[in-house]
Amino acid sequence: MDPRIAWFQPEQRGPANNLWMQIWETTQGFGYLHVNNSYTTRAQTTPSVKAIANGAPGAVLSCKNGTLKFHAGFGDFKTQGMSASIEDGEGTNHNNRATGRGGVGGVGQQQPGSGVPVQWRGLTEGHPNKRKRVNKASTFGFNSSILNTGCGSNTDRYEGYTGTPWKVRNYSEGVVGLHEEIKDFYEYISPRLEEENMRLEVVDRIKGVIHDLWPSAEVQVFGSFSTGLYLPTSDIDLVVFGKWETLPLWTLEEALRKRNIADENSIKVLDKATVPIIKLTDSFTEVKVDISFNVQSGVKAARLIKEFKEKYPVLPYLVLVLKQFLLQRDLNEVFTGGIGSYSLFLMAVSFLQLHYREDVSSPNINYGVLLIEFFELYGRNFNYLKTGIRIKDGGSYVAKDEVQKSMMDGYRPSMLYIEDPLQPENDVGRSSYGAMQVKQAFDYAYMVLSHAVSPMAKYYPNNENESILGRIIRVTQEVDEYRDWIRKNWGTPSQNDSLNSMFFSL
Repeated sequence: MDPRIAWFQPEQRGPANNLWMQIWETTQGFGYLHVNNSYTTRAQTTPSVKAIANGAPGAVLSCKNGTLKFHAGFGDFKTQGMSASIEDGEGTNHNNRATGRGGVGGVGQQQPGSGVPVQWRGLTEGHPNKRKRVNKASTFGFNSSILNTGCGSNTDRYEGYTGTPWKVRNYSEGVVGLHEEIKDFYEYISPRLEEENMRLEVVDRIKGVIHDLWPSAEVQVFGSFSTGLYLPTSDIDLVVFGKWETLPLWTLEEALRKRNIADENSIKVLDKATVPIIKLTDSFTEVKVDISFNVQSGVKAARLIKEFKEKYPVLPYLVLVLKQFLLQRDLNEVFTGGIGSYSLFLMAVSFLQLHYREDVSSPNINYGVLLIEFFELYGRNFNYLKTGIRIKDGGSYVAKDEVQKSMMDGYRPSMLYIEDPLQPENDVGRSSYGAMQVKQAFDYAYMVLSHAVSPMAKYYPNNENESILGRIIRVTQEVDEYRDWIRKNWGTPSQNDSLNSMFFSL
């Protein structure tokens, strides 16, 4: 698995791991090495890092006081550097974040006596040249090497933040422990009242602009916000119903700009997409919003999702874990080839429909077992080349050869073919051209979790204190601080007091 979107497990950490991670980063171009000036006269005879990685004869690497030192018989050179983050364009790891709550770029504070929420500025506060991160939840580059942390532990730079804020107790061994932890993760990540209130304010601001332009227009919320299956940084899906000769995408875009609703650089009109939409980020809260026009399918899909939630009580637990898994690896956006929320939900429904156990609809089933089996199915066993997914009539698999016979000449089913239960002619997964990368990530998760719940896992160092779910899922400190900012600005005093007392009692 690509170490940029996976990370080393606790039992794999150590000086050797840090050393070879540095070599990998340097050979891949993600990091760089500084040659000590005192040895520049021998630069031409010094083996390259690639040569070191390939086992240059006589090359010995050691680590002292956070500095990598190379010994080659004819002299030494020292290297110091840092991992370069591709997305930020700076020498910082995505998870090397704020020093703590309320620090520079941390949680926004309420203006004393004003009662007015302070705008969320995230980790760009005090850094005018720093680009805003598109995905606060991204764990891209979670692995650190001694380029970034010296020769010590990967956890040094987190200053106590583990990335698993839901883990407040020790769990049982094996899949029972994983089941317990999934329940705790669900309780932690599930939408809070203050997060709902904040999003409703964003919707009201956009509704105000729309109704000023078209008083008779109807605005509806659909997607994860309407079904309750949204993560702290999930977007809001809106659909506007009205009568226009041509869709007024650019008219609304201009109005949103003039009213400063959208962050200046975030608003985009995708008028060539299958479903034309306006994408924007709210300038005050940094909540992402997608706006479409006269599209009934989204509202109908929200009703379908609610029906399946009632039929399979385990679905919300599975879906939120899977959404977080894809989100932090940037594999959740259909626009970039990932698997969207609707596709992921239908995959989970199909998995439960065709499961060999009859008790999958029972609320007492083990969530850990189901999660591992989901990863096994779509990471190892499912034949993406020949098989498609069908939800209607109780669920089934469908041969792509049969599907192609009913399609127009020159067309064929996509790699991830999912028949839309609301519109059978619609292939929900047709835009997920990165499905094989998602398959690889699922395969990785199956392997990691299978090992973590095996009998051998009890012999891992610090096994009792380590998070099982945290081996594949982490919540970045920026997301945790963002939720804290929301709580301080939209939560009631009683909610804040109860949450503070809960933390102090732990």
